[in-house]
Amino acid sequence: MLRRDAIACPPVNGFTSRWIYRLPGGDASAGPVRAADARLVDRVLAARGIDPAAPDAAAFLDPRLNHLHDPSLIPGVDRAAARLLEALRAGETIAIYGDYDVDGITATAILYHMMLALEPGAAGRIMTYVPHRLEEGYGLNAEAMGELAGRGAKVIVSVDCGVTAFAPAQRAKAEGVDLIITDHHNPPMEGEGLPDAYAVVHPRAPGSAYPFADLCGAGVAYKLAWRMATMHERSAKLTPALRALLVDLLAFAALGTIADVVPLVGENRVIARFGLVRVGDSPFGGLRALVEASRLDGGRIDAMDVGFRIAPRLNAAGRMGHAKDAVELFTTASDERAAQIARELTVQNDERRRVEKRIFDQACEMAEAAGMTGPDRRAVVLAHDDWHPGVVGIVCSKVVERYSRPAILMQRKEGLCSGSGRSIEGFNLHAGLTACGPMLERFGGHDMAAGLHLVEAKLHAFTEAFTAHANSLIREEMLCPLVKIDCDAALEELTPQAVRDLDLLEPFGRDNPRVVLAVRGVRLIERKTFGTGARHLSVALRAADSRGGSGGWANGGGVVRAIAWNRADLVPRLAPGSLLDVAVRPALSHYGGRTTVEPQIEDIRLHEEE
Repeated sequence: MLRRDAIACPPVNGFTSRWIYRLPGGDASAGPVRAADARLVDRVLAARGIDPAAPDAAAFLDPRLNHLHDPSLIPGVDRAAARLLEALRAGETIAIYGDYDVDGITATAILYHMMLALEPGAAGRIMTYVPHRLEEGYGLNAEAMGELAGRGAKVIVSVDCGVTAFAPAQRAKAEGVDLIITDHHNPPMEGEGLPDAYAVVHPRAPGSAYPFADLCGAGVAYKLAWRMATMHERSAKLTPALRALLVDLLAFAALGTIADVVPLVGENRVIARFGLVRVGDSPFGGLRALVEASRLDGGRIDAMDVGFRIAPRLNAAGRMGHAKDAVELFTTASDERAAQIARELTVQNDERRRVEKRIFDQACEMAEAAGMTGPDRRAVVLAHDDWHPGVVGIVCSKVVERYSRPAILMQRKEGLCSGSGRSIEGFNLHAGLTACGPMLERFGGHDMAAGLHLVEAKLHAFTEAFTAHANSLIREEMLCPLVKIDCDAALEELTPQAVRDLDLLEPFGRDNPRVVLAVRGVRLIERKTFGTGARHLSVALRAADSRGGSGGWANGGGVVRAIAWNRADLVPRLAPGSLLDVAVRPALSHYGGRTTVEPQIEDIRLHEEE
């Protein structure tokens, strides 16, 4: 049987995570697993709700560009494309108004390059604008509408923002500017209508029949750019140059899709799969410079590279400086200027990491001191005078990971608290803020992430109200660290070919996470630490009923080496000969020119043997 402390709820990062299967009802492999049963990749597909024998499975494992939906199905896109083409032909000034995160930056670049391709002489008449995160805040603002109108803009097209911008839309109309809104964030509540803009392009606009609801801002901008191209050519069949441009622009769309953590299924999966290929081989000098600064040039780039190396550098511009530099990098920068900006983004990102660690340490200390990490208070809500508002969102994610509960962190300044929130699976953060809406100056975002502003005098009342709302909806077991298992697997199934088959599920991300398998009843042969400061743990595992031998499977002799990163602390609890269940992410090692299976351990459970 399992040790009781292996299945009870936390402490954090012990042998106490809650293991659940992705599909309700349990293990998709339905009983003891043998190599002669269905292929491992097929069982994983079934665990994710995809019938391995159905056409959907083939489309999932082998996505094609023709799986992308017709952009004209998105409400408002034809009207928006027609107006932008008219402005280009008439020599009118167009302003692209973006957001300051990766999604907004890449969406801006997509429209800029498509407009320039359709009207090469329009370079001086295409403006880009991105608000300053600290001085202007998120989204469209009325002052910027007036400023852009004063600079001659006749059309303003927003990307990744604007669907709730009622007052800015009125200002744009008063200035005689045609405002086109393209967005993917939650639209206004039913009955509130949409902003009074020339066009609103949104896949989830009221009455929409668009077949995929989860595009990010860059994805929506990509669809608008595509529709502009087909309307320009008056045909779905494009010139070779425009077809090539649309393929190249997928690189920007992929960055936005991955960085904005939208579900990597459906169209997003197609965009990410094909766009990642173009990230490392882009004709856009700014993107090449960023890849080089991220030390990714010359290799295959995957979603993890984007999430942990490329996207943080782009986000650093908006968090620590001004995102207009990142927009310049992707639009007008010369090769020399692009290299300079890419270096500056790396410096800003390093500073962001230092600030982030300081805030995280303070937030953990404050949350524990305030009793926000116990079972009776199921949300963390904190404010501090010295917290950088451009960094608190990242720290929120780390606080959520540490304490398995929604977290809201804010900077307190001049009587106003401004910041961000992140959530756990099963708790709708946007709905939680809506429930406390009368206490807030403004807020917006998604089910899992949001931004908010409130008067400092209401901080305590908001904290109590939000915590009460969270307490009413978050069950105690939801406070446990969660390990989601796709299915059970036998150790002998982890062959190099099986791991390669599972790699067909890439790119991994939200709603298509990395594969996690439960390998039960394995014997620990040896364990040792390695790496700088001996921080990491390496274990040798063998099936409990295996005698090994030179003709064994997997890595030979029936033994599989597995890695637990940053878990050297487990050594005293893992005696050679112990019987374990391990949750692993299958992976290959190519060390020394030899390919072997080297799973990465997500969690361990100890058996208590009679």
